[in-house]
Amino acid sequence: MNVIPNTVDRVPNHCSSKVNQRIRHQTEENLAHFGNASDAAIEQRLKELDEEWDIERSLEANAATISLIGLGLGAFVNRRFYALPAVVSGFLLQHALQGWCPPMPVMRRLGFRTQPEIEQERYALKAMRGDFDQLSQADSTTGNGRAATSLAATRR
Repeated sequence: MNVIPNTVDRVPNHCSSKVNQRIRHQTEENLAHFGNASDAAIEQRLKELDEEWDIERSLEANAATISLIGLGLGAFVNRRFYALPAVVSGFLLQHALQGWCPPMPVMRRLGFRTQPEIEQERYALKAMRGDFDQLSQADSTTGNGRAATSLAATRR
């Protein structure tokens, strides 16, 4: 048994299957909505996905905020508040290693997705828009041609 889970699965592995299924279902509904959408509508959704905060970013921002509050309270109210940044740092380390920390289940229930979950929707939208159509027509005789075509498709 691996003590440190892989990066992609560590958050979903520590979340209830019901919450994971709800997040997957929401992604599927989002994609179904854009099934017959125009390229402009898909482009707008891709921009929205660029702005979406994944659970990692949200946890980091919350941890930094709580740490700063703890430092401020420790400096101006009571030195005992200096313990707050230490506790938060421990939770961040636990999350980095195991994929779990106390606020994570709550944030998942609120709908925060992992970066791979967001990217799955992004690449499905790009496929709907036809960004990868050229890959099947790419010159298969040269690896450089296929690589260049693949990179161009992902950057569109």
